[in-house]
Amino acid sequence: MDFAFNSEQESLRDDVRSFLEQEIREGKWEPQCDAWIQGFDPGFTKRVAQRGWIGLTWPRQYGGKEQSFVDRLIVTEEMLRYGAPAACHWFADRQIGGSILRYGTEDQRREFLPRIVRGELYVGLGMSETEAGSDLASLMTKAEEQDDCFLVNGQKTWTSGGSYINYIDLFARTDFQAPRHKGITEFLVPMDLPGISRVPMVDITGTEAWNDIFFDNVRVPKECVIGERNKGFYHVVEELAYERGGMERLMGNFPLYDGLRRFVANTKKDGRPLGEEPRVRTLMSELQVEFEVGRLLMFRAASVMDEGRAPTIEAATSKVHGTSFEQRLANSAMELLGPYGGLTGRSSEAKMAGMAIHSYLASKGYSLQAGSSEVLKNIIATRGLGLPSQS
Repeated sequence: MDFAFNSEQESLRDDVRSFLEQEIREGKWEPQCDAWIQGFDPGFTKRVAQRGWIGLTWPRQYGGKEQSFVDRLIVTEEMLRYGAPAACHWFADRQIGGSILRYGTEDQRREFLPRIVRGELYVGLGMSETEAGSDLASLMTKAEEQDDCFLVNGQKTWTSGGSYINYIDLFARTDFQAPRHKGITEFLVPMDLPGISRVPMVDITGTEAWNDIFFDNVRVPKECVIGERNKGFYHVVEELAYERGGMERLMGNFPLYDGLRRFVANTKKDGRPLGEEPRVRTLMSELQVEFEVGRLLMFRAASVMDEGRAPTIEAATSKVHGTSFEQRLANSAMELLGPYGGLTGRSSEAKMAGMAIHSYLASKGYSLQAGSSEVLKNIIATRGLGLPSQS
């Protein structure tokens, strides 16, 4: 069973695949597992921009192509299938550009959206703080209004791509007397303002996935405000729906999944194909079913976006499912390859050298990123099923 695509969408998929396969043949990059979307390659982003695949759903007047969210998901699905280094444009294209389009001024749309479409503006997420992760309404970064600016002080953490972004989508408290959900404002802040500093965070895999970002008396111009003041929390909720509904929640480790299938098909144990073992056969079948169901959930979320509403429930459902698949995939790869399989030639024959261990180590955080599974299940229960809140 598959989602129904029209001929134009099938042609789009073929075009993206041809482009990515040519990039790989020419040695411009190597496929990698990238569940944190940290593949920094400005050249690749510029080449994708030249194809018109950034801001695909946005109005033509800002550089977009006015295509559907399903079309956009086809592009991102193929990027993940081939393990492409798409981090430079990913976050701006996925959610921040949409926030500018919905809530920004006309001047902001004309200034920022074309730059994102051209692959020139790299934006990071300034949401989480050390004491405000799943509960973003408790954030404490302050933006105090002065004559010609807001004076910002505080810290953001888990900022993806923080080392290379040139703007940050900052959420800060601007009304200190209002209920916590009603005193937050969204800003799009240039990273070269005085008083902003970055501290890289190296994760358990040894890679720099995030930064801590510090704001020390940063004078942020008032024209950086996105939308109405003190309405930023509602922007966060909507942005997170677009973030959670992305195919990266299912396919961030697709090169490992693809390699594992080839490994099982081409490896023999005691003279028999490994895939004929009942335990292995069952495991791989269950992974495939979970993967295909996940794809349908992701395309369902994209269809809801095309209907003109944020996919809050659909995105929560698809993210919980995708997270579960990604973690099971990592565990299964380690089980089938054995304790040394991720490092030896046996796995590199299936083009998986290092992927299994990287995915396994990173997988413990999959159920936390973009909202913990527990929080998302509460969203599904209360908003989707109408069950009473446990608060």
